Amino acid sequence: MGKIISVANQKGGVGKTTTAVNLAASLASTHRRTLLIDFDPQGNATSGIGIDKEKIEKSIYHAIIGDVNIKETIIEVQHEGIKGYLRVSPSNPDLTGAEIELINLEGREGRLKEAIKPIVDEYDFILIDCPPSLSLLTVNALTAAHSVLIPVQCEYYAMEGLGQLKRTLSLIKQRLNPELEVEGYLLTIFDSRNKLCHMVANEVRDFFKDQVFKTIIPRNVRLAESPSHGKPIILYDEKSMGAMSYISLAKEIIERNGGQLL
Repeated sequence: MGKIISVANQKGGVGKTTTAVNLAASLASTHRRTLLIDFDPQGNATSGIGIDKEKIEKSIYHAIIGDVNIKETIIEVQHEGIKGYLRVSPSNPDLTGAEIELINLEGREGRLKEAIKPIVDEYDFILIDCPPSLSLLTVNALTAAHSVLIPVQCEYYAMEGLGQLKRTLSLIKQRLNPELEVEGYLLTIFDSRNKLCHMVANEVRDFFKDQVFKTIIPRNVRLAESPSHGKPIILYDEKSMGAMSYISLAKEIIERNGGQLL
């Protein structure tokens, strides 16, 4: 059975989608069968991986409202180096209306979990990019997941909102998904020249201990540029600090989950 990891933080601008896209591509580059589910109505993970949102006929929206089997939404990513190992269930603005439609549906918090069930055994890793809010979509993603990866930007307000997220995770564990664990806290947008970044990183490590990944994602120009080219950083500039960091994170996750590096 594949490991399902939601990438979540209700705070925007922390590198959530960047992490979902680049971690998925990095896992695929190690020949792990990887599925990226874009569960954010903005669809930035979809375009960031090189898929035209305007041409999507069947998206994750259609799967969770029961119109289609999720297999009908899945697109194989054709980039050389990850070809055959990375697939995407895309998003588009249709997903914005999903929350209103889900309210009246039976088992509304578990619609994504039910949609994923038929395909879990087909992948080593399934990553879910959540919207930047604690919405019904995010609750669906956390209910479907085995664990949650939480990006934390190295800035003054880094810890703000994490308390609310922890309370939400606790409620979901109690009521909807007792198996849910924290995969880890990932320090992102780190500037080694900035003293505040080092202070925040130390504070996060002091508070969350071993739950913090050893890998740190740096502030990196090439990493910021890659989405506009529709490529993960390992395909846009594999020698950049951003690419090396996400490869390191992928290896760390594989080792944490008892896998052998190929």
